[in-house]
This record gives sequence, structure tokens and C-alpha cells, in this order.
Amino acid sequence: MKNKQKDKLVLYAYEYSSLALFVAVFIAFSLMSDKFLEVQNLVNILLQTAATGIVAIGMTFVLLVAGIDLSVGSIMFLTAAIAGKLLSTGMNLPLVLVIMLLVGLLIGFINGFVSTKFKIVAFIVTLATLYVGRGLGLLITETREMKLPESFLIIGTSDVLGIPIPIIIFLAVLAIAHFTLNYTALGRQIYAVGNDPVAAKKSGINVSFILILVYVISGLTATIGGTVAVAQLGTVAPNFGNEREFIVIASAVLGGTSLFGGRGKVFPGTLLGALLILTIENGLVIINADPYIYPLISGGIIFLAVFIDSMRNHKLTILKRHKIRVN
Repeated sequence: MKNKQKDKLVLYAYEYSSLALFVAVFIAFSLMSDKFLEVQNLVNILLQTAATGIVAIGMTFVLLVAGIDLSVGSIMFLTAAIAGKLLSTGMNLPLVLVIMLLVGLLIGFINGFVSTKFKIVAFIVTLATLYVGRGLGLLITETREMKLPESFLIIGTSDVLGIPIPIIIFLAVLAIAHFTLNYTALGRQIYAVGNDPVAAKKSGINVSFILILVYVISGLTATIGGTVAVAQLGTVAPNFGNEREFIVIASAVLGGTSLFGGRGKVFPGTLLGALLILTIENGLVIINADPYIYPLISGGIIFLAVFIDSMRNHKLTILKRHKIRVN
């Protein structure tokens, strides 16, 4: 009995490790710099979290079915490049936003359809669309920085009742995703497919539809997240969205979403994971850390996320073998 209780305590420790890390990081940066706790800086953390968090929410859907989407960074870049090009021709903003969303949905559909219907590993398919998407984006921008008009920047700089629009968009996406996963039949089907696709198919679930849908959702959120991010920056740089997919995956996994599928939540999970990573990035800037250590920190975060998920999955396997309830 003592061993069983110990196993469950260890599992809970893994489950709440991200919260503990967030508190530790927050306290550490607070002690290292007085500027960290300034209201404006805390607002900046939320603003910086918005774009990454939105994309991470879509990635959570993909991870829940044991998939992976490496193309989100290139989707962010390509759709932003298309927006810059179309706006420069005088096309109105609402139509440009619709085209951006359609492009993101199309790439997501291609990722899901090809990997599902042709039984190609999603890692390979999304790696291919990563390169194709970035190549098309570079072709459109001619590898030059593209300035966006003031009308587009309203998305990233305006507020409603004192709340910045990027935060409002993030909270709206978070609320819709949380409701979908926890209170709808679609959400239950996604978890079922992630836990056991064979059993899900036998129970009448259209597994192929679910597998394609989660990539479509990922493409959609990548476009929305990219729109929010580039609207804050004001320009589309050639390296925009580059390698952002790894930080997005780490955000979801640190929040408790398993790389093995079937387990995870966008709230508070993915939200907390994204906040943790962006708090670290912000804190490093505040304390004037050497920029050369940033890649080391990012790599360490990714490694930590994978390590925690692996250990958590191993412990869950042991508990299931012993038929111990974990919820």
C-alpha cells in the first residue's frame, strides 16, 4: 500500500511540476530585477504569451491524438507574408484576413489528409510542409523585411476596455478550445482516438476525420497566432516564426499534454506551459542575460518537457499495470 501511495505522489509531482517551475522562475526573476514585477512588464509577458499560446492550443489538439505538427512556424510566416503582399496591393483588411485563414486551414488539411490517408508519419509530412511553407514565404517576401500598414497593426496594438486585443483573442481561443475538449462529443472523440485509435474505430468514431480535423485546427490556430504576433511586430521578417514549433510543442508538453496521446488540457495546462516559457524569455531580457545563452535555455526547456512527459508516462504505465486509479 505504501508503494502505491508513493507512486501516486510521484505522479502528482510530475503533474504539478510546471506550476512549481513557474512559481520558482517567477520568484527568481523578481529577486534578480525590480523591473520584472512592474505592471507594464507583467502585461508584456501576457502579450508575448498570447501568440505562442494560441499556436500551442492548436498543437495540443494534435498531440492529444499522438501526432506532431512541425509546420506551424512556417504557416505563421507564409500567411503573414501573404498578408503583407496583398495589403501592399491595396486589398482591404477583412478580405486579407479571410485569405490568411483559408491558407492556414488548407495547409492543416494537407498535413492531416496526407498523413492519414497515405499512412505517412506526420513528422515527415509536416517537416515537408515546413520547408515548402517557408520557401513560399521567402519567395513572396524576396527574403526582405516587409512592413505592414497601420490598419493591420490595430490587431496588435489596440485594446477593448483596457484589455489588449491580442490577450482577448488568446482568451477567446482558449475558452473555445477548453469547452470543445471538455464539454463536447468531439472532445471526447479526440481523447478516445488518442488513447486507442483501434478501440475508437470499433466504437463507431470516424478516426480518419478526427485525425485530419486536429491538423486543420492546428493550421487555423497557427494562422491566428501568427497574425497576432506579426501585428505586434509591425513587419514580416524573413526569420519570422522560425523554429517556433519547438517552443509551441514544449509549451503544450510542459502543460501536461502527453507526446504519447490521450492526455492533456489546454486550461490550465497549455496556458501554464506557455506562460512559463515566455516568462523565462522575458526574464532573461530583463536581467540583460547574454543572448548567446538563449538557445541553450530554449534547448533545456524542450529537453525538460520531453523528460517530464516520458517519466510521467512511465509512471502511468506502472500504475495501470497495478490497476491503481490515478484520477
